[in-house]
Amino acid sequence: MNENTIRQAIEAIETADRIVILTGAGVSAESGIQTFRDAQSGMWANFDPMKLASQDGFAQDAGLVWRWYMERLKKLGEVQPNPAHLAIARLQKQKRDVTLITQNVDDLHERAGSQAVLHLHGTIARFHCNECGTAHLISAVEMDADQPPVCDLCLGKIRPSVVWFGEMLPQHELQQAWQAVRACDLMIVIGTSGVVYPVAELPFAGQRAGATILDVNPVATPISEMANISLQGKAGEVLPLLVPQ
Repeated sequence: MNENTIRQAIEAIETADRIVILTGAGVSAESGIQTFRDAQSGMWANFDPMKLASQDGFAQDAGLVWRWYMERLKKLGEVQPNPAHLAIARLQKQKRDVTLITQNVDDLHERAGSQAVLHLHGTIARFHCNECGTAHLISAVEMDADQPPVCDLCLGKIRPSVVWFGEMLPQHELQQAWQAVRACDLMIVIGTSGVVYPVAELPFAGQRAGATILDVNPVATPISEMANISLQGKAGEVLPLLVPQ
């Protein structure tokens, strides 16, 4: 990363009319949020991810799944948005047309001030019935319970509103994301590995539609290799340079 590349990125942001931002686990990791697999540490180290994030796993041991997600939710409450989240929120206020898409299930973007975030993998702080889909507000008692609560309407088990293995992404949000990507002239990809599909296809679709791709990542990824502008570094250090206060 050099000054010329930074200036190029700043110019791309300043001249863009329609911007799409796609964030991945790397952004939240800088706040202390563990990635999905990192969260399988300590007492969870010996559990198969499929047991913790799938319909089969929930059917076999709903209590195990519930306790794992409640531990992750409690840890989320202990962290704060980092400079990358804050810079993204500033950019949304400075530019008229900025669509924010995230693969993360936390609410750190919203807590930083971003609005209308498209959560393609769901949100860990929301809950619904696994049977009838009715939304459910959990209590502190339910959060500390060994088993998930049950639905008031059908007595089905309550689950976090995240996308599990084998489930479809939320179609409304996904459609909005595709539309925004195809219409943007700049796409900023931040802290994502670029290997989880179909989300990983979004930057390539944006480039095919004529958008400039700006990648910010501490390591090289398939997206940084195809990007028009690539800034290698932590999002919390790079983005404040691109969107100063």
